[in-house]
Amino acid sequence: MGVDYYNILKVTRTATESDIKKSYKKLAMKWHPDKNISVNDKVAESKFKQISEAYYVLSDPKKRQIYDLYGEEGLKSGLNDDMGVANTKPGSRFRFDPRDADQIFEEFFYGADSGRGVTGLDLKNIKKAETVENKLSCGLEELYKGSKRKMQISRIVLDDTGKPGTLEEILTIHIKPGWKKGTKITFPEKGNQEAGAAPGDLIFVIDEKPHDTFKRDGNDLVFTKRISLLEALTGKTIKVTTLDGRNLVVPITDIIKPGHEEVIQNEGMPISKEPGKKGNLRIKIDIKFPSRLSSEQKSDLKRVLGGNRGDD
Repeated sequence: MGVDYYNILKVTRTATESDIKKSYKKLAMKWHPDKNISVNDKVAESKFKQISEAYYVLSDPKKRQIYDLYGEEGLKSGLNDDMGVANTKPGSRFRFDPRDADQIFEEFFYGADSGRGVTGLDLKNIKKAETVENKLSCGLEELYKGSKRKMQISRIVLDDTGKPGTLEEILTIHIKPGWKKGTKITFPEKGNQEAGAAPGDLIFVIDEKPHDTFKRDGNDLVFTKRISLLEALTGKTIKVTTLDGRNLVVPITDIIKPGHEEVIQNEGMPISKEPGKKGNLRIKIDIKFPSRLSSEQKSDLKRVLGGNRGDD
């Protein structure tokens, strides 16, 4: 059949005139290039043209009948209203001019005699219901590995008579590795609906739960390890369990000074915009000094460390 106008308009082949109008209204509002500024212009223009062409054919009983019987080729070949006799009159064959899309939109929303042009200003002034924002709390492990969440939502919708009701839906949210607090996931027109307005958007905002072991600093992970003064002077092997369950062994053989930070490359959080790359793991060393020393201990320390007085 070639182009499937029913599929483009998201209606069945038994759709009524009302079904076709309702679907065109929803899709045209979604894909009009002046309104849909979040999508690539060429993508929006192509979608809008397809929707307009599908409505142009299916909203006309004669064109729809020809299309149902003979498909797109039947329209293009110039079949006349008698269904079967080719019309050879010049210019009579079906051809949809992309420029007609705006005219169809204008007539549908404003009426053929309204005299209003479809400008970007007109479309941006079309009322839209208020956006709904929900917080989505995620653990650090989830933001490290990524996950798929099923979220049940409840929103207000209007029936054909304009009466409000409640609709429950389950939305799937794909959380990508490396997403940060404040990242927004938008579901266009999945918010509440109100009379005389397009449905509002639904937005989930990522929030990050505190973690028992790690703190996040941008793309880095910070792990604080407390060691004794003796370990700081003689060396220490530090073990870290990563967010994906691996065990890292980090030997430190040099004398550890207060404020020391051991950096492990590429063991931090995934960088969502650069797949395959990660930040760093920074191990901060907190040295526990003894609260008191006996006279004997002090004498021992002076004997052992006395020769290092001139060192920094």
